[in-house]
Amino acid sequence: MTANTASNKLTWREFRSSPAYANRRDKTLTGLKNFAIGLFRLIVIAGISYVILAPVINIIANSFFSRQDSINPMVFTIPISPTLERYTMAIKYLDYLPVLGSTLLYVFGVTLIQLLVCSMAGYGFARYKFPLKSILFAFVLVTIVIPLNTIQFPLYTTFRFFDPLGIVSLFNGGKGINLLQTPWPTVLMSLFGCGLRSGLYIYIFNQFFRGLPKEIEEAALVDGAGTGRTYFTIMMPNAAPAVITVAVFSIVWQYNDSFFANTFNISDSILVTRKLESLINVIANAEKIQTIREQQLYFDAGVVLVLVPVVVIYLLLQRRFIEGVERSGIVG
Repeated sequence: MTANTASNKLTWREFRSSPAYANRRDKTLTGLKNFAIGLFRLIVIAGISYVILAPVINIIANSFFSRQDSINPMVFTIPISPTLERYTMAIKYLDYLPVLGSTLLYVFGVTLIQLLVCSMAGYGFARYKFPLKSILFAFVLVTIVIPLNTIQFPLYTTFRFFDPLGIVSLFNGGKGINLLQTPWPTVLMSLFGCGLRSGLYIYIFNQFFRGLPKEIEEAALVDGAGTGRTYFTIMMPNAAPAVITVAVFSIVWQYNDSFFANTFNISDSILVTRKLESLINVIANAEKIQTIREQQLYFDAGVVLVLVPVVVIYLLLQRRFIEGVERSGIVG
């Protein structure tokens, strides 16, 4: 029996020194390490998701609260007596469908302008050599990082007394034109490549066009295609991922923009987000609602209505958008 025990102990020592034991140990340690890393990632992602999504979930839930639910301290997140009254009132006082139509027309119009102008600028920087090219592109990068608040007053005065090179005053009795409360300031800035985030869009297109082979243009030139035809029929279709990326960015940022909207005092009949700012006061005065808690419920319903279109647009373009981000040189 002692001999057998010694034999077993010797066998165990031999097993511990064998490659099979080392492989099993390494696999176990690797598995535990991967499990710990995976668990840590899960906790971090869950925490970040909660911080981001909790307010949104709370707003959506509150928009269905009835008056009884709003005053019941036992009700949290899930309403006991859900109602659509908040949405009915929000749609009515937001003048939702007409104003939303005007907003989408404005947003898509500005987006198309930015796609055309910024893609042409990015293509020019990527493919052509001209004097002061590096300095001009540096100015483009400066527009990405410069705080908009620093140029708010010059922008306001420029479009309050719009008179480029004194031309307007020659035909208007020595006075400039007041373009405030109209979408023209944003449209004009987009036309000249200095609209909202235009510097970033130029950079995205520049990076993408630099990654396309020059043989494409050389082949088009051999076939007799000019610069314009090559750009519109060959380069732009090949730049579809960058176009989708810039389109999504432009739509979302133009739709949610408050800086230019407030600076230029764009009418709330054009932008539904500006209409939303006064929703609480309008409903409180019209419906004689004095309770702040109940006023907030109507505002939450308005927020959901404003969020729905941009979320739908993003979901429709999500796959192409992610592909465009990966290929446009802005990863990380």
